[in-house]
Amino acid sequence: MGYKDAISYLYGLQKHGIKLGLENPLKLLSLFGNPHDSFKSIHIAGTNGKGSTASMLASMLKHAGFKVGLFTSPHLVSFTERIRINDEEILEEEVVALAEEIKEKAGSINPTFFEVVTVMAFVYFKRKNVDWAVIETGMGGRLDATNVIKPQVSIITSISYDHKEFLGESIEEIAGEKAGIIKEGVPVVTAPQEPPAMDVIIKRAEEMHSKVHMFEKDFSADIKKH
Repeated sequence: MGYKDAISYLYGLQKHGIKLGLENPLKLLSLFGNPHDSFKSIHIAGTNGKGSTASMLASMLKHAGFKVGLFTSPHLVSFTERIRINDEEILEEEVVALAEEIKEKAGSINPTFFEVVTVMAFVYFKRKNVDWAVIETGMGGRLDATNVIKPQVSIITSISYDHKEFLGESIEEIAGEKAGIIKEGVPVVTAPQEPPAMDVIIKRAEEMHSKVHMFEKDFSADIKKH
């Protein structure tokens, strides 16, 4: 399999459509020894600002001396933009090797494009021994393939109407899907939200015994020019 073949295989998986759920990624990850349990992580959901938040956090962790994986989507030019370590994109030959491995192991699982790419990222991060991984959800949160991780912190950026056909018609329903990344006892950092969305986040956090830290209320930041 060459690089073009690997990309064709990955995009060919779009025939399976979008499947919201954790069963397939968990099955695939188990075949690789559950690599998502091998590194510390930060999980980011939201409608606006996910990508920039992920990039900034990865940069800060890198400058603090850590080896940092970054998983984002979609890409702008090249597929390899989706999976990075310390700002270096995954090599094309590594995409090929991982695609071949996953294709061989997947068998009758019939994973979707995003499920395979998520597993690819987690396997890659484990094999490269990253200290931290910054993980952006693909869509929603609760049933997103990335929601198999138990992060050190969950981040919810600004929520607005998106993917209503999958996440719900109301802002409360959409916020409920995004807040699904909140795990038991894991602190939550959130942007200011519309009251209905914030109410959903706070309720979920209370159920999970997780403390909420709201930007501009509980903490703030200044941009310093050098």
